[in-house]
Amino acid sequence: MSLNETINTVLILKDKLKHIWTYTSRTWARKPLTNVPLAKTINHSVVHKFANMLMKHSYGILNHCDYKIHTSKLEGVNNKIKVIKRKAYGFHDERYFSLKIIQAFAN
Repeated sequence: MSLNETINTVLILKDKLKHIWTYTSRTWARKPLTNVPLAKTINHSVVHKFANMLMKHSYGILNHCDYKIHTSKLEGVNNKIKVIKRKAYGFHDERYFSLKIIQAFAN
C-alpha cells in the first residue's frame, strides 16, 4: 500500500511539472515548483534528491520563461568546433585554429 502511495505522489508531481517548459510567465512557471515540498513527504531518497535539485536550479528553470534558449544551438557549435579541430590535427598554431573557428561562424 505504501508503494502505491509513493507512485501516486510521484505521478502527481510529474503531471504538475510536465508543462513547466511551455510557460511564458514566471508566475505560472513558479506554481508547479511550489508543489516540490510534496516530494519531501515521500520516504524515498531519489525523490528527495530530485526535489532538492529542482529547488536548487529553480532560478535557471524560471529563466527559461524569459529566455527560450535551448542547448541544441550550443551542441551544434561544439560539434562544429570539434570538426574543425579534427581537420586541423597536427597544426600547433592556436591563432590559426581560432581564426578557423571565427571563419566558420562568420556567415
